[in-house]
Amino acid sequence: MSKRDYYEVLGVSKGADNKDIKKAYRRVAMKYHPDRNPDDPDADHKFKEATEAYDVLMDSEKRDAYDRFGHDGVNPNMGGGFGGGSFSDIFGDVFGDIFGGGRGRGGPQRGSDLRYTLDISLEDAVKGTTVEIRVPSLSTCDDCHGSGARKGSAPTTCGTCGGAGQVRMQQGFFQVQQTCPSCRGRGKTIADPCRACRGQGRVEKTRTLSVKVPPGVDTGDRIRLSGEGEAGPEGGPPGDLFVQMSVKQHPIFERDGKNLYCEVPITFVDAALGGELEVPTLDGRVKLKIPPETQTGKLFRLRGKGVRPVRGGNVGDLLCRAVVETPVQLNREQKELLRKFQESLGQGGDAQSPRQTSWFEGVKNFFDDMKI
Repeated sequence: MSKRDYYEVLGVSKGADNKDIKKAYRRVAMKYHPDRNPDDPDADHKFKEATEAYDVLMDSEKRDAYDRFGHDGVNPNMGGGFGGGSFSDIFGDVFGDIFGGGRGRGGPQRGSDLRYTLDISLEDAVKGTTVEIRVPSLSTCDDCHGSGARKGSAPTTCGTCGGAGQVRMQQGFFQVQQTCPSCRGRGKTIADPCRACRGQGRVEKTRTLSVKVPPGVDTGDRIRLSGEGEAGPEGGPPGDLFVQMSVKQHPIFERDGKNLYCEVPITFVDAALGGELEVPTLDGRVKLKIPPETQTGKLFRLRGKGVRPVRGGNVGDLLCRAVVETPVQLNREQKELLRKFQESLGQGGDAQSPRQTSWFEGVKNFFDDMKI
């Protein structure tokens, strides 16, 4: 099945910068995160698809290869793209087993890299934390130390291929090179396999690792733990573990880069006459002065109450959006007072409700234009 275009997956243009890509990935990742969509079988696929697209488009080299050659340009089976190797390398990888151009696979190989998605709170993402994670992976067998042979014995050179991992066969005019059927390309055979790993040299284990999350991380950021991936076959070096951040939704704050946003409900009276409120920040409560005649939507900026970016720079701000709250469950006396107040407003003309007056003028002009 063909893959979707990475730009289409994240909903960005080809000219999008890293900030736009990061913002788009955060939106898609939050939408399709498996924990938020337990009953949607497609959510996990879409989340992984978005993560793969983000991984490529945020890496300048991978993105350049993808823009030039599409998915083949970032396919590890294609040598990292045509820009990363010669045509003969690609030709050998694809046709080597048939025409004799392949390379032997014997000897220790590096283990696979692993990816772990870490869900953290906004507070931990902003201030940093240390968490323990449990990672299932293939680890080097303790009994045979990765050799696959029982303790006291060792693998021997394959008698069929002489340790090359491949054998050559003559078929008519062609000399065909194939993976050795005896050692399956390893170049060695094990007469007495290790009982713990059954000759594989690796066993499945779940390890507990400590991950230090630096302050300022955001959804999509990755922490690389070198050598904490899967153990390599035949005692080869391990791969790496990439811990990818996924910041949970917060009940009060919303993050956009280094700035935080929140809505602050204010009473009708405070909005009209002014007042002072306590508002929350990630550092504690602060006083917010509400000027008279405040309207819904007005932004109050609290400087330095946002996020310090993980890669350095100035601390962002907290922007509080005022939301004027209409009083509810009024008693008879309160309703009567409001009616008298409404009547008194009628004596002040249009000056006391400029937005309403402007809106009605616009509506009137709209219908007058329709009559022409």
